[in-house]
Amino acid sequence: MIDVALGALRHAAGLGVAGNFAGHLEQAGEAADFANVVPTAAEAPKGMFPWYVPGRDGQLGVFPVTHDVLVLPDQAGVDLQIEPEVGLIARLGYDAHGRITSIAPEAVAAWNDCSIRREGARKISDKKNWGPASKGVAARGFAVSDIDPAGGLAGLRIASFMRRGGEVHEYGIDSPAAGYSYAGATLIDWMIERLREQAGSDDTPLEPVGDYLASAGCPELALIGIGATRYTAFGESTYLVAGDESIVVVYDEGASPPARVHDAVMAGEEESLDRASLLVQRVEVSRG
Repeated sequence: MIDVALGALRHAAGLGVAGNFAGHLEQAGEAADFANVVPTAAEAPKGMFPWYVPGRDGQLGVFPVTHDVLVLPDQAGVDLQIEPEVGLIARLGYDAHGRITSIAPEAVAAWNDCSIRREGARKISDKKNWGPASKGVAARGFAVSDIDPAGGLAGLRIASFMRRGGEVHEYGIDSPAAGYSYAGATLIDWMIERLREQAGSDDTPLEPVGDYLASAGCPELALIGIGATRYTAFGESTYLVAGDESIVVVYDEGASPPARVHDAVMAGEEESLDRASLLVQRVEVSRG
């Protein structure tokens, strides 16, 4: 296990992969947003999106990541859901024209790509970064050199929970990291292609993310959410409120079997888990 330092991530591009776990977009009510997106293959994710670009003007230039707090948007009637994911920390390579040429994995960690549920939002990024403390990454992760199902992701699982009023509920379906539609070299190659070729348009929620990176001076590091799991019935229908705790665990099932993870979180003993990247965020109201 290795430390995940927020200081380094302030200089990293924040990106996400949309639609990389079968059924998630439908549960999140977002499948219709991609009606005009033509996937590169039937099983491929829908596209990539930005949630943070260092130095960029506007909301995308606000660093939103914490290890322990999630601040609600300062808006009335906003529905907010945990998005439990594997977060990939990777080194980026560029050609002389500022176009991505390589993505080299360095670590994976528990990641909460927490999202506003807003049907028909103009762009995915409009629902992803509403200010400081709108995202979360675990303080500890796993060092990896690839994200292959039989390599860096082997044996890793993703679980998520919500703690409310002394009760704990399963929020996402405990899932193997190898269950992503695209992983390993397939996902890396797809992300490189999308960051080079994805143009975005007014009739889709996608943006020219690669151009954003070039304009930002070609950040050398990226934190990439590679896709959220499906929800339980509770998670699909329950939104975050102040006082909740959001819990995302990416864990090695060989060291901490699923039943052990479940029982530890239910008992409030998640800190005792072996070989687990643990993200616990308390939900607070905006102080602004």
